[in-house]
Amino acid sequence: MNLFRPALGPIVGHTTDSSCRLWIAAYDTQDENDTSANIRSIGVLGVVGSDNKVAKENIYYFRLHRKYHRTGTFNLGKDITLWATEEEKLQLKSFSLKPDTTYQVRMAYLEVSLNTEEEEEDDSDTSEQVVQYLPPVSVWADQLNRDDIGPVYVVADFKTQPKSGNKRVPLNFIFGSCRNNWFNGLPFKKKDSDKIFKYIYQDHASANFILMVGDQIYADSLWKAAVFKADTYKEFDEAYHEAYRTPHFRALTSHIPVYMILDDHEIEDNWTQDNIDSPQTLANYLGFKSNSRYLFNCAISAYRSYQWVHGPHFEDSYINKTRDDLIGKDRFLAQSKAQNLFYDFNCCGYPFFVLDTRTSRFKNSAASPAEDDRNIFNNHLLGRPSLSAAEPNQLDRLCAWLIHMQKDYGNRPKFIVSSGVFVPNGVDTAGTTTYAMRQKDKSDSWSAFPQTRNEVLKTIIKNKIKNVIFLSGDIHCTNIANLEIVDTSGSTIQAWSVTSSPFYWPYDIIDGNTFDYIHDSQDPRTKDEFTVYETLTSNPPAGSELGTMNYTSWAYTQQNNFASVNIDPLNATLVIQFFNEEGKPFILEKRSKDVNTKPEIIQLEKW
Repeated sequence: MNLFRPALGPIVGHTTDSSCRLWIAAYDTQDENDTSANIRSIGVLGVVGSDNKVAKENIYYFRLHRKYHRTGTFNLGKDITLWATEEEKLQLKSFSLKPDTTYQVRMAYLEVSLNTEEEEEDDSDTSEQVVQYLPPVSVWADQLNRDDIGPVYVVADFKTQPKSGNKRVPLNFIFGSCRNNWFNGLPFKKKDSDKIFKYIYQDHASANFILMVGDQIYADSLWKAAVFKADTYKEFDEAYHEAYRTPHFRALTSHIPVYMILDDHEIEDNWTQDNIDSPQTLANYLGFKSNSRYLFNCAISAYRSYQWVHGPHFEDSYINKTRDDLIGKDRFLAQSKAQNLFYDFNCCGYPFFVLDTRTSRFKNSAASPAEDDRNIFNNHLLGRPSLSAAEPNQLDRLCAWLIHMQKDYGNRPKFIVSSGVFVPNGVDTAGTTTYAMRQKDKSDSWSAFPQTRNEVLKTIIKNKIKNVIFLSGDIHCTNIANLEIVDTSGSTIQAWSVTSSPFYWPYDIIDGNTFDYIHDSQDPRTKDEFTVYETLTSNPPAGSELGTMNYTSWAYTQQNNFASVNIDPLNATLVIQFFNEEGKPFILEKRSKDVNTKPEIIQLEKW
């Protein structure tokens, strides 16, 4: 029995001051073993010591399930190795990780074939069932320590996060979105799409993490109206392998913790959940039998295997740390009957809520295609409204999170990650004319979902939530925006939005024109003030206003880019710098109207 080198990974996923979730994929897309019913794939992880060796006692088994296409994770610092009996399980301990400390691990996998027919179709065997086919985990020390004949393992080196507590700890992270990597076999394009990660790794390796805000793959190929797009699981799988196997991406994600969330191109362009039962018009026109429910199931199955599985899960949520404090209707937040794609996490004492704005969005226009019948007040970005407090939806959880984070952390920055842009809106959506309302409905951003936006702003106003920062991608255009949220008493709350997109998009004549976005919502040419109501309808009652939201935006470029975001707690500043695909800072217009390569320094409310 031998160890094998994983096809992909490792990816350093959700990392805290005492744990790190590490991911590998066993097989290439063409490997027959990935669907073989009687084969079980077992991951092997060894922690490297100060002598550059893996000790026998620091090796662990973990499962690579077929339901995740033979990918899997080991949460070092929390997980234990597979066990043979319940008694043995009680004796096992996880590897202890210290805060703010660098570690190296080696990861491989092996295969075992089950002998009984009744086990062949089931991949949910218990640890006890699987371990009977495995040698003691310590036997792999020799292979994990050999590289003379070519290593059978892959290596991750990572640093745990610092322990924050009540201390004021700085934070630095990188974020961006939108990497078009699938070019039907054009190798020079794949090389170009990987280029930006070289400079992120080279110049920003000390960042706390990197955040990838959607469109990690382009499963619908290169053009929005492309004849070819992924509509089988194998094709989605191939798209991830094309993206994840490039050398600079692999170097970066095996070193810096990475957090991901999907957008439309992980499924298909401009996806809304209303489409799930509609036929794929183009595929049917061309004579292929296909439907959107099948496409969605394939897309999300692949997404869960390659993006979701190494991120934070429900058990990592803040509600499991504050469960004793949850009373009234908030107690229902601690219940989860589904493996949601949205999540929250904390890094260095700064809270993040990462929204799923794609699989839970519903648009009235999908059900009522006639333009005159469209009513954007029936659109919902974060799921249909909850009908019972005992069944909180994503929007309920986000608003509760905002309230709890202000209560627990005061004015510390609170990051809302949304692949769709909160602001700025498109120039064509400005105003309330029939044309503007139709353009709002066509938008892929928050302007198409006024009900959802209203609830978030209402929560901010009523609970005086300070230092909210939205992070977005999608539009192939950078910008920074200042939101001024003014309540009816005249009190102002400042919030912020930062957009970074794309990592790589070779067709800048198509998307991201800087003139397409509103730079000042109070400019008479692009008037875009948003009024916040107690209850928003198409004709809200007089006297129900809670306040208004206006914004200004700047720092635009549509070139390939990524953003560096720094929080300086001593000066209470947010420092933002955009870099090009060669890692050099852009010459951009600042809020002051100066044009230079200096970072934008934003003064926040002190905390």
